[in-house]
Amino acid sequence: MASLTLTRLAELTGGKIISGEPEMMVVAYTFDSRQASAGSLFFALQGSRNGHDYVLDAWHRGAVAACVSEKVTGLPPGFGLIQVNDTLQALQQLAAKVLAESQLRVVGITGSIGKTSTKELTALMLSSRYSVLKSRGNYNNQIGLPMSILSLTRAHQIAVLEMGMSQPGEIKRLTEIAPPEVAVITRLAPVHLEFFKNLEAIAQAKKEILTGVRSGASAVLNGDDPLIKEIAADFPSDKIIYFGQNDKYPIRAEGIDPQGWSGINFNLIYGQEKARVALPVLNEGLITNVLASAGVAYYFGLGLNEILPSLQTWPVLAHRGQLLKLKGGIDIYDDSYNSNPAALQQVLKSLGRLPAGRKIAVLGDMLELGPTENQFHQEIGSRIPGYGWDYLVTVGPRARFMAEGARSHGLDPARVQSFNQAGEAAVWLKSFLRPQDLVLVKGSRGLSLEAIVDYLKKEMET
Repeated sequence: MASLTLTRLAELTGGKIISGEPEMMVVAYTFDSRQASAGSLFFALQGSRNGHDYVLDAWHRGAVAACVSEKVTGLPPGFGLIQVNDTLQALQQLAAKVLAESQLRVVGITGSIGKTSTKELTALMLSSRYSVLKSRGNYNNQIGLPMSILSLTRAHQIAVLEMGMSQPGEIKRLTEIAPPEVAVITRLAPVHLEFFKNLEAIAQAKKEILTGVRSGASAVLNGDDPLIKEIAADFPSDKIIYFGQNDKYPIRAEGIDPQGWSGINFNLIYGQEKARVALPVLNEGLITNVLASAGVAYYFGLGLNEILPSLQTWPVLAHRGQLLKLKGGIDIYDDSYNSNPAALQQVLKSLGRLPAGRKIAVLGDMLELGPTENQFHQEIGSRIPGYGWDYLVTVGPRARFMAEGARSHGLDPARVQSFNQAGEAAVWLKSFLRPQDLVLVKGSRGLSLEAIVDYLKKEMET
């Protein structure tokens, strides 16, 4: 963590010490009072809840100081308080200045699909040579990114930071805090259409990572995505490393050969080097993430032999493509963290090829798709029979249009079930599942479909 005195914190945030010993040392930072620890500073942020109501709780849990914009009473003598005009702005300003002073090399990763997985794999690859700071979990917004930066230590050499957005201008603000030396765009897809007119508008918002780089920066871009190439048209071409399946790209995948439950084999072309990779994942879409990460490693000069081990130890994050084994050989592919049309189509296609007893797709609403949301759901549903799925279980009002699409394209209506809530679907599945079934669980975050997985694990795990 960035250990700083109260005086230095006041300087960096543009605030004023109103209580506490100026030379008091702060060794950790949080915006959640429940995560306050000994020696920490609590940022009293304004959100759905007012952080100023939790300063006392943070003190009880070990915090020695807080950054506030309102008066707080009931605190013990000696508790440090830094008064600022805006606590979120103070957090961001602190992170930006701490990062600038550290001279860390920054990798910024964005995209509609694969940001978090690419961030994790990129950090893993680079850690074979460098000391790497990475975004915590999916800390990719205007609060999470600066909090991740404040975790840095003197030992860190590279920061791998995920940059998310749901509105125009958000990535621009993140690059102002952490201007990338390397900007990565994984893939563009129709997400957040509730806030954007179309996919082209999403592309323009993602372009903010390219315009927000530091001087002389490079970009690692998905060359198979025409919109990405379009928004990169005015980026210096000699500073772009393209990845994909085009034989002109320095980082590419060739000879992709799914191996059933064993994973996916392919040739990884890495500049002038080449290796046959046995990737222990089931979703072919993850190859894009591998190539993006390899592109960053290539930029930093790592050899192919340095990055290959990470492809075998790549950690699968909770609810992001975890394969779980239940009683009787029932396989649950838990991809319940989130969903959008492009990501869902890819996993349906990949898993639909696997040999299994019965293939059951448990799919929830895809949120934030705007006025054409019903059409997106119906289109996905229409593809389910052709991808080899035997049963469809939907959760939520929008997902009923998936059911409609599946039925209209040949899936027996008796093999389609629709529920309003995850709990209802979970109870039904428990009584329905039998040995050798393969179950995919995927839906938007707001549906909390992990509740289905947790229930089935509790009731049926070996």
